[in-house]
Amino acid sequence: MAAAAIVGTLIGLLIGHAADPLTLADPGPIVRWGLPIVKGMFDLSLGVALGSLVFAAFATPDSSDELAKTLNLAAVASACWTLFGFVHLIFTFANVSGATISTDSAFGQNLWMFITQIQLGQYLALNLIAAALLTLLSLTITRLSWVAGLVLLAVAGLVPLALTGHAAGTANHSMAVNSMGLHLVGVSVWVGGLVAVLALAGSPRAADLIRRYSTLALVAFALVAVSGVAAAWVRVGKLENMLTAYGILIALKTLGLLVLGGFGAAYRTRLRGLAGEGKPIVARLAISELVVMAATAGIAAALARTEPPVTQATINPSPAQMLTGEPLPPELTAARWLSAYRIDLLWLVLAAFAIGAYLYGVRRLAKRGDNWPIGRTASWILGWLTLVWVTCGPINAYQEYLFSAHMIGHMILAMVVPVLLVPGAPVTLISRAANKRHDDSRGLREWALWAVHTKYAQFVANPIVAAILFASSLVTFYYTPLFAWSTHEHIGHEWMVIHFVITGYLFAQALVGIDPGPARLPFAVRLLLLIATMAFHAFFGLSLMSGSGLLLADWYGAMGRTWGENPLTDQQTGGAIAWGIGEMPTALLTIMVSVQWFRSDAKEAKRLDRASDRTGGADVDAYNQMLAKLAKRDERSER
Repeated sequence: MAAAAIVGTLIGLLIGHAADPLTLADPGPIVRWGLPIVKGMFDLSLGVALGSLVFAAFATPDSSDELAKTLNLAAVASACWTLFGFVHLIFTFANVSGATISTDSAFGQNLWMFITQIQLGQYLALNLIAAALLTLLSLTITRLSWVAGLVLLAVAGLVPLALTGHAAGTANHSMAVNSMGLHLVGVSVWVGGLVAVLALAGSPRAADLIRRYSTLALVAFALVAVSGVAAAWVRVGKLENMLTAYGILIALKTLGLLVLGGFGAAYRTRLRGLAGEGKPIVARLAISELVVMAATAGIAAALARTEPPVTQATINPSPAQMLTGEPLPPELTAARWLSAYRIDLLWLVLAAFAIGAYLYGVRRLAKRGDNWPIGRTASWILGWLTLVWVTCGPINAYQEYLFSAHMIGHMILAMVVPVLLVPGAPVTLISRAANKRHDDSRGLREWALWAVHTKYAQFVANPIVAAILFASSLVTFYYTPLFAWSTHEHIGHEWMVIHFVITGYLFAQALVGIDPGPARLPFAVRLLLLIATMAFHAFFGLSLMSGSGLLLADWYGAMGRTWGENPLTDQQTGGAIAWGIGEMPTALLTIMVSVQWFRSDAKEAKRLDRASDRTGGADVDAYNQMLAKLAKRDERSER
């Protein structure tokens, strides 16, 4: 793999001329040629670390030899990630500063300044810290429950990388960052999982492990393909740009992807039938695929050093372009509400996966003769389509320029999308449709049930806690630096979407949820909790309507808009929206709670009737006797 990665990197450098001497501040041939090679090895190590951890979480049994071996593999890969990451950090500093690598104090001081004060250096340092922590933790953890935390740590280590490189300088910044992040995750799961399969090829459970990896590989292949197309679209722009050096390298990467897809289609079904005795075949085929993967990773490392044909050279940018990186859009008219869009690839991919997986689960239930209410399916699909409309449609296109558009999106994310998703009962569907495992490993069903029954989940899903989180999020978000962070930084914006959808989902689940969770409050208390929480939303909306100062004057007040309401009036309109939109989901939730209350009382009445029939009316006789005794006692007291 290392040799293939180096060869792929050298080929990419020769095609893209990325290692040619620089006219100004040339760091020297060692950095020019060494940086892409180190980057390729760095990417491979990172991919094996993350992919092997995902494979361990999804395929290996708890406290098994397979889990221990996979964690050891992750530890070794993380150690390589740390080593190559450190060299990559030094080479990157030398490249951007034009300094010659040396051991003198001036180089060390400048390197420290790069790490502590320059954003690129900070991102690379955070990635390095994540790798070092992952190395230590992978050596100490022995239980499957903790592997999920390692996966999250590894993914967190990928985030700084998604924010750097070409993604940091492209005009469509959000698309570039999301496509890079999804691409890194997909490649890592694909490569690292295959390395883990090779390491465990002699296991008695080899057949099961290969089948489970095949599922991961299919998802990873789709993720790599979609994110790769999105990244190429952002950086290539036009079809004729495919004839540039950058376009040729994109074509080589695409060819590698197609070859790997052919590998999977050709022999994955053969591997599924093999157990331990098939180890030689498994090794030969897996190594062949890994060599192609490594060569493709090397080409990708060289691609990262090649200048894309689409750049962000703008003369005299407008205020909006200086703030957001993109030109000010035209006025938001009725027609633009129907035609404007700005795709957020992360949520588009998640929605497609969530809807597809849900329909697949419903189909599995139908094939074995089990019914699943059509209303749940429709509600789930409508919820995700609404989320896509908010994150990829006109609201996402204008939320950076109009506070009112932002507030519409916020209210829909927090109060409309969850009310549609919760009745879909996804955990119930997973528990019924997914196959139950019997070897102490955890598939989708086991992880879903584990997640909803953890102490943390039980705490945040408690109705009182969920209501407090839902109500307090407004003040905590808009009257703290969190609002500025979510507006200025792409990661902050994505966190905002996640936060409001989750807090809204927990609140709706506490009121009308079907999935398993903490003990629910009586229906009358639920209605009181709903009224109190929505009253808080109304007070928040009124505070914005009556406010005389902008929440983000250096953003919404500095866009230079020549159309629409002035920023303060637009903010007051946003307050009216926060008050008005909240009424519709509140009414819907009230109806849903009332209907559930009526059905619960009807079921309880039927249960009591059946119990009375079984006892021959003994409960009715006992009740009448009690009334007779009370009547006699009243007569005696009157005498």
